[in-house]
Amino acid sequence: MQFAIMIDSHIDKWPLIRRAEELGYDRAYVPDSEMIWSDCHAILALAAANTRRIALGTGVSNPGSRLAPVTACAIATINRIAPGRVFLGLGTGHTSMRLVGRPPASLSHLREYVRVVRALLDGEEVDYPYQGQSRLIKFMHRDRAYLDLDHRIPIYLAANAAQATQLAGEIADGWITHTIDPAVGAAGLQRLQEGAHRVGRSLPAHFHTTFQTTTCVLRPGENLRSERVIDWTGAHVACVLHIAWEQWNKSGRRDETVPRFFADIWEEYVAHVERMSLPPAARFRQIHEGHCTFVTAQERRFITPEAIAAICLVGTPNEIVGRIRAMEQIGFNEVHLYPPADCDRAVFEEFAQFVMPAFR
Repeated sequence: MQFAIMIDSHIDKWPLIRRAEELGYDRAYVPDSEMIWSDCHAILALAAANTRRIALGTGVSNPGSRLAPVTACAIATINRIAPGRVFLGLGTGHTSMRLVGRPPASLSHLREYVRVVRALLDGEEVDYPYQGQSRLIKFMHRDRAYLDLDHRIPIYLAANAAQATQLAGEIADGWITHTIDPAVGAAGLQRLQEGAHRVGRSLPAHFHTTFQTTTCVLRPGENLRSERVIDWTGAHVACVLHIAWEQWNKSGRRDETVPRFFADIWEEYVAHVERMSLPPAARFRQIHEGHCTFVTAQERRFITPEAIAAICLVGTPNEIVGRIRAMEQIGFNEVHLYPPADCDRAVFEEFAQFVMPAFR
């Protein structure tokens, strides 16, 4: 089992990636969402220049925000700084696209995007469609080492839904998902295999499978209602809540789409959204306020014990180790932690001290 961190993309936070390397973490994901944080590639460049071992990449970029050649150039430039330590995480852009008032990319768009990016990163000439016209493109001046295409850059797809997960099995080098439930994880791993089988592919032994969560080791006297526990898990829970509302709204407000761990607060949360001051066409800015960074004062009441238990690894060290082992046994080879911005260092330090040694 490997261990990874994800941070809010703050230009001043690259030293936290260096600290994660010192603590023994294997990988660092830097998210790409231009309306919330600093540019992810600037942070990756600083981290690449100041680390020696930890793997680095986007967590995740998407087809809507950057042209495929631009993404390929950016990540291959990072690879020039940290040869062989770089990966590219891609997804449909659930939040990054919504925060420019647009829907996430379709799976067909994502598939085409990966086709172009993969070919460019492999140093190939590729047919690139843009604004209704296709042209054959290829990176030039390879001999001058502006980029590193010689050390292969794996592409990981972020996916939770069935068809997106199958797509990862078809075309990716790894799968990023969001669950700590072994039953949900096992179903996703099966869909990966279905996608691979559909194109006559056998997933290699090194195929990367990682699940995203956050964590809090309980101290004596603490429980899931304790203030520190809410502080350390709340932004992650709120992110899942925001996405759940988006999916529920898109579905025609079908209650069966609501995660069961939000059932008790769902009616109140919907009313909370309806009271937001911005008009519906701009309300996405308020819905996603604090996205994976902090919990607004108004939303703290929605961070319930039921949601924390379902989404986050909280408990004694042995309990957390046991839950990670359960995911490892069904086929996951990494857990990556994405805590709130104001306590991320403490989360990473605590997890490295109390949990990671059981796997080393």
